[in-house]
Amino acid sequence: MWVMVKKTGHALYRIWFYILVAIPILIFWPLLLIFAISEKTYPQFFWLARNLWATVILYGMGCPPQIRYCEQLKQKGSYMLVANHTSMLDIMLMLRVSRNPFVFVGKKELANLPLFGFFYKRVCILVDREDTRSRSAVYRRAEKRLEDGLSICIFPEGGVPEESVILDTFKDGAFKMAIAHKIQVVPITFYDNKQRFPFRFFSGSPGPLRARVNHFYHTDTYTSADASSLRNEVRDLILESLQKGPKTPC
Repeated sequence: MWVMVKKTGHALYRIWFYILVAIPILIFWPLLLIFAISEKTYPQFFWLARNLWATVILYGMGCPPQIRYCEQLKQKGSYMLVANHTSMLDIMLMLRVSRNPFVFVGKKELANLPLFGFFYKRVCILVDREDTRSRSAVYRRAEKRLEDGLSICIFPEGGVPEESVILDTFKDGAFKMAIAHKIQVVPITFYDNKQRFPFRFFSGSPGPLRARVNHFYHTDTYTSADASSLRNEVRDLILESLQKGPKTPC
């Protein structure tokens, strides 16, 4: 009996999440559509996504963000934002981390999702990880967005790892791009997203979402040959902060 009650609660929690995802999109559909048409109006689209979409979802799910900054993002600065990937809440929490507009680089498969996918494919940089030409196109599009003064966000694990994996291996793409454009890498640790809203259907619960913005990596002195070294340094930092917990001094 108790198992059935628990599963029902988890199912309702999941359904509520998808309702919260859809409601702001439906309400602000005309504005979102207008701002998604042109790259010039992307900052306005980002503001709506950050303040009227992500905020509604996180607080509506009972998951208030608690973000600790070891270093502050400068206004109008361009950065490479990287974080561990464990949950669909990662997108919303990342939007709360940075006030500076940034563009996600993400899997093209998400463009197939109803409603969300319509805007996702218009404002994000989509990558087909099996297609070399797609990866090349990502670099060109990212370069254009950086020239526009935006930041880029990549989850360098390349997907969500098995639940038993604390942190998967990182791919080079984000770090090659950061070095090529001489922008700082911002390592971010998400502590609670997997527990609050994992990809297993009958799971999850309300509670705070703690995140830590670690000290940045400056890429001025790095060359393309250093991409793997930078990748490993950033991964080690995020893994260490996951293992030690959010209260560890910066």
